[in-house]
Amino acid sequence: MIHDGRVALVRRAHRASPWYGTWCAPGGFCEVGEHPADTAVREVREEAGLEVEVAGYLGTWVDVYADDPDESDAEVINVAYYTAALTNDAAGAPDPVEVSEVRWFAWDELPSELSPPRTLAAVLAAARAAATTPERSRPR
Repeated sequence: MIHDGRVALVRRAHRASPWYGTWCAPGGFCEVGEHPADTAVREVREEAGLEVEVAGYLGTWVDVYADDPDESDAEVINVAYYTAALTNDAAGAPDPVEVSEVRWFAWDELPSELSPPRTLAAVLAAARAAATTPERSRPR
């Protein structure tokens, strides 16, 4: 989620999941029959306590869902990323089981401990490019 030239990330608090303590985009798994864009809105509300609407589709990245990417039985995840806009400035309470902290970062101040570790930096670079490209010069 991007607002006023900053991006919101959440610090992972779920000890049983990969990448505990790292920063990631708010997100999660789709419910049965749920569109990924609806999942993004729901997960941002649950994890970050923020109300958003999907502003655009950024892309899909594939990564390994494990702390050790060389783990032989690691699961593979396909993550669809969307840009989202705040629908109001009122923040609710994030889920403390999943998230220990919500923070807005300037593009030049992003943390180094990102997850998924092999893909989120590329996702954020694409989000920054999308956020800083004037509307009329974007490809259609």
